[in-house]
Amino acid sequence: MRYTPLSPEFYSKNRKNLYKYLKPNSLVILQSNDVLPTNADGHMGFRQQNDLFYLTGIDQEETILILFPDAPVPEWKEILFVKETSEQIKIWEGYKLTKEEAKSQSGIGQIKWNSEWKAILQPLMNLAENVYLATNEHPRAVVELETRNDRLIKEIKSLFPLHNLERLAPIMEILRATKGQEEVSQISKAIEITKAGFEAVLKATKPGVKEYELEAEFIYQFVKRGSKGFAYGPIIASGPNANVLHYNDNDQVCEDGHLILIDVGAEYGNYNADMTRCIPVNGKFSPRQRQVYDAVLAVMKESVQLLRPGTTLLEYEKKVGKIMERELIGLGLLKKEDVENQDPEKPLYKKYFMHGTSHHLGLDVHDLGSKYRFLEQGMVFTCEPGIYIPEEGLGIRLENNYLVTETTPIDLMASIPLEADDIERIMAN
Repeated sequence: MRYTPLSPEFYSKNRKNLYKYLKPNSLVILQSNDVLPTNADGHMGFRQQNDLFYLTGIDQEETILILFPDAPVPEWKEILFVKETSEQIKIWEGYKLTKEEAKSQSGIGQIKWNSEWKAILQPLMNLAENVYLATNEHPRAVVELETRNDRLIKEIKSLFPLHNLERLAPIMEILRATKGQEEVSQISKAIEITKAGFEAVLKATKPGVKEYELEAEFIYQFVKRGSKGFAYGPIIASGPNANVLHYNDNDQVCEDGHLILIDVGAEYGNYNADMTRCIPVNGKFSPRQRQVYDAVLAVMKESVQLLRPGTTLLEYEKKVGKIMERELIGLGLLKKEDVENQDPEKPLYKKYFMHGTSHHLGLDVHDLGSKYRFLEQGMVFTCEPGIYIPEEGLGIRLENNYLVTETTPIDLMASIPLEADDIERIMAN
């Protein structure tokens, strides 16, 4: 295994917390993600369904979880089904979990082969009234592929049409939004790996280097340290490419005098880091680049202090907008009188800062969590203001990851260089 797994007690605790939100006499059924194909007989690799991982710690395909906390038989309260191995599977696919290993990792006492699950489902359904099933309800999700959980929903509706079906997603959004210390440790490890990649890139950056060469520096450092790779498609955007928010071609030459916007993060144990930095190709910010950089950094430092219990992301973004207006006026990009007379529904700062400032971070890079919910101690957020000036060929975004506490948020990326002076000094050396 590439990473150090969390304890089975952590996953047992997560399941117990889930039970508090279930209706009486309810089943929860979760299936793993599919192994997605490429072309011919190729596949893209496997990434576990995050709710299933959160409740079991099992990181293997074709896994099924059934939870029935009110079951009359103790052995039926928690059942985990895993893929049965064979000599042929060992030869072609490699090692699979034994029942004892699945039990040890998940803390679930009843482990069965997934070939048995249909036979066990029938008697459990006969006893249950409600069935909680998983759907992808992330507000940013664009769902075009049918998952194993989607197919399960169709099957349950067909075979058991009179049962009451419930949504698992709203409950998981509540549970996963607040991180335990074990989860913060995994995120911190992903951040530590991200730092190593960034330090390597600072040394490798010079005029004439290609964006994908810097991407290669990151992936080498990530995999070397036990990460499966990037937490999301890496953005290595030099010069005007920085004004494309989701740029990831990473195929251009980094030219003398340009900045490089670097938005990358490592994953570790299925948890993610999310970092953005802007560095000068030649190691030295121009006066204008430094002016805009310092403005973004000022917004970031002030915005971070607002990530406290008692506010919502909606309220937070409005306050950040006011901070950004001040800095854009200072940069000469907006006029004070125009801002004072603007349409509140169409704030002028959006021309230069068009995305949100913060999002939840965890098993998903844009992790589960409602923008209407008050921030709570234990939540982990990014803070990523940016200023984009296409007419100047300049785009700057800065991003760190923060743990919400009762008072000042903890900067989980405090050890990664951020100040412009520090960036220049390291690059000069």
